[in-house]
Amino acid sequence: MSEFVHPGLDDVPLSAALHALACPVRLEIVQTLSEKGECNCEEALPRKGVPKSSRSNHMKVLRSAGVIATRKDGRERLCSLRREEFSARFPGILEAVLLTAERERFKAEPNRGRKVTNRE
Repeated sequence: MSEFVHPGLDDVPLSAALHALACPVRLEIVQTLSEKGECNCEEALPRKGVPKSSRSNHMKVLRSAGVIATRKDGRERLCSLRREEFSARFPGILEAVLLTAERERFKAEPNRGRKVTNRE
């Protein structure tokens, strides 16, 4: 028996999905999972200083909204995006949110991905 509840996406209202993706911390988790694929819950939120209880709550909100799945593997809790299922229920939302978040991150880090040369 799984200790994690994963709702059927037909039971998830749009408002719950948008609420889950609106929080910057949860958005960071979704971005990490999108980039890395399945990883343990601690790796999914590389930001330091987030208490374990807050991290657990963010994961629960994302799970309840059908955005992520969590499974137990020994002592680890592994998280992954439910990308195909979520996109089937809410077409284009996850892709648009991730694209917009990446653009915002790129604006905040203008030299990211560019080769910087020193010319004197």
